[in-house]
Amino acid sequence: MMTTRQKTFTIYALPPVLLCIPLVGNLISKEVNWSASDFLIAGALLFTTAFLINLVRSKIKKQGQRILICAFILIVVALIWIELAVGIFGSPFAGS
Repeated sequence: MMTTRQKTFTIYALPPVLLCIPLVGNLISKEVNWSASDFLIAGALLFTTAFLINLVRSKIKKQGQRILICAFILIVVALIWIELAVGIFGSPFAGS
């Protein structure tokens, strides 16, 4: 069983690990073309998500509510990420 401290460390360690995927892609392939601002935006989005999930995990006591709120946060983050990547909604800050 993981302690609260280990769970918190895992939550905050996940964003840098996820950011290593495009970093390696940038280094070994010409098809992945992330700039410094792409990494900055992705890092801010991932660390904000980690912070919100950790906040929900520590403040909400009912397991069902925790799962619903975390699922909502992840869906919103996925929609923002997709919008920034390909512009499914056609907003002014879309990447396409």
